Amino acid sequence: MLDLPIEGPVATVQVQAHYDNSVGTSDAASQGVVTAALIANRPALRPGELLEFVPGVIVTQHSGDGKANQYFLRGFNLDHGTDFATYVDGMPINMRTHAHGQGYTDLNFLIPELVDRISYKKGAYYADEGDFASAGAARMALANKLKDGTATLTAGEGQYLRGLVANSTPLAGGNLLYALELAHNNGPWQVPESFRKQAGVLRYSAGPKDDQYSVTAMAYKGAWYASSQIPQRAVDSGDLDPYGTLDPTDGGVTSRYSLSFGMNKHSADSQFQASAYAVRSALTLYNNFTYFLDDPVNGDQSRQTERRKMLGFDVSQTWFGKLGERDMSNRIGLQVRHDGIAPLALYSTVRQQILRTITESAVKEGSAGLWLDNTVQWTPWLRTVAGARYDSYRFDVASDIAENSGKVNAHIASPKLAVVLGPWKQTEFFLNAGSGFHSNDARGTTVHLTPKEREPAEPVTPLVRTRGSEVGLRTELVPGLQSSLALWRLRSASELVFSGDAGDTSASRGSKRSGVELNNHYIASNWLLFDLDLAYSRARYTERDEAGDYIPGAVGKVASFGATITELGPWSGAFQMRYFGPRPLIEDNSKRSASSAIAYLRTSYRIGRRWQLSLDVFNLFGRKINDIDYYYDSRLPGEPAEGVGDIHYHPAEPRSYRLTLRTTF
Repeated sequence: MLDLPIEGPVATVQVQAHYDNSVGTSDAASQGVVTAALIANRPALRPGELLEFVPGVIVTQHSGDGKANQYFLRGFNLDHGTDFATYVDGMPINMRTHAHGQGYTDLNFLIPELVDRISYKKGAYYADEGDFASAGAARMALANKLKDGTATLTAGEGQYLRGLVANSTPLAGGNLLYALELAHNNGPWQVPESFRKQAGVLRYSAGPKDDQYSVTAMAYKGAWYASSQIPQRAVDSGDLDPYGTLDPTDGGVTSRYSLSFGMNKHSADSQFQASAYAVRSALTLYNNFTYFLDDPVNGDQSRQTERRKMLGFDVSQTWFGKLGERDMSNRIGLQVRHDGIAPLALYSTVRQQILRTITESAVKEGSAGLWLDNTVQWTPWLRTVAGARYDSYRFDVASDIAENSGKVNAHIASPKLAVVLGPWKQTEFFLNAGSGFHSNDARGTTVHLTPKEREPAEPVTPLVRTRGSEVGLRTELVPGLQSSLALWRLRSASELVFSGDAGDTSASRGSKRSGVELNNHYIASNWLLFDLDLAYSRARYTERDEAGDYIPGAVGKVASFGATITELGPWSGAFQMRYFGPRPLIEDNSKRSASSAIAYLRTSYRIGRRWQLSLDVFNLFGRKINDIDYYYDSRLPGEPAEGVGDIHYHPAEPRSYRLTLRTTF
């Protein structure tokens, strides 16, 4: 993002402090910032839905509220986070070499009321974004200070209960922020999820905006029984209720504890930023997606387990200066991360009891990314940002399968370029191009035998390159309306995916994706804001195969419409509706998911100065739709040994209500 002044008058649109996307603030049409004002006004069924504030992102769930969500963006089924990088206060949330899936992004530890802003970018055009950021990246910043202390109590259907206390107070020349959240939810499922959440935050910050530091401690524990996807044939026959399950012992337990530090020093000619973090997390997950396909006697339930310690830091230095008479800035940064995961294991289980060990490993994975970029304001209407990054990885795997142990080193260089033209009549034009990558699971880089079948396997490429480009514009030509348009392309060398359920990595072909995005934010009045985001993507494999060229799960059409009312007397509220288009489920496109549209509504009434009552309605129109669909083989009792190919889906929750009483102090 440009830190230099732009010559000439520029009219900006202040969208009721909901967005910080004005002309002159971005290096691409698909880059922007959402602030706490909008986050506070919209209802969310789960914390992970915070990422739906990023235009074009779809967030779903397929296996229990305590598990990481499923994410979709720009022609990707991102699974639990691969190819979309997420950070909270500088801490990377994507878990590489994870027990369940590469890039696993679990945001359940977040307390949404503490999120101050979400800065998002799409595409591989930014030197300071590395692993997992090819489709995009979102950086969430926590608040240093709350305007008022708050206590909320929420009750809803399915025995949903949530309590939150949060406040900040002056301390030793700075501010101490604290928050505690307790929550429980059974949901609409025949086997209650019994999701229990405990989360706490303690944060100290001090200093003015240009010379500030913070120290943050976060803790989270969650446990649940899973409402996993179910086979369509069992529901059609009447043998299974749409909100039922075939293995009531599926579920999980997770925890996350972190300590992080951040600082920012800014002067007239330089800026220094630094963050450091230490994270300890654990997950035990029980899944049975194929029922009796592999084991007709005991069933196919597996246990995925990991315990992780993650350490890292991110530092950058910016110098502001001149290139002749032209404003210029140079940035350089270093990002270092180390993950130690032990045990990292997959077991065959029945009713959560271990039958046998499929594989156990201890993994050490370290990386260092050095990046730099240069920004020059060549003329009042021409700005360039040229950058590059170099990433080095080391994978060290100690497996109980001796042939799968080993050490691997990998390196990759990624050039970046942005050209910004304008503004002319409050309109800017953007040209972006760059190379990026995502890392693969460390176990796949050293594998020689598949964990389950013990058949020969080839190691995968440790770092998979992506290349992308984008042409776009942002305009504020119409008073009160801020619009952006982006046409983009992305190629990936491989669709390699680690399957936590099988314990191995499956290689796939290279791919190409392209699409168009149109985003609009309109202030109809000082109390009414409209949002309309539209996106279309096309995803195909680049190498022909008889199976077909379609990429299973690749999102195509996405639309989102929102209306936000702020302080209309004592009233406020929001309406949000999003459309999730149909997707191919297998390579030849003969099996497709249905489309879905779902709406949320919030109505709030302020009682005096300190009290507020809010009603949230989820799935407002009571649509019987699916959160997510898959097509694969599974076996129910009495079916052929080879199983039956079928659509397996997770239904969206029916219409439900949550009532919140909030007071400030």
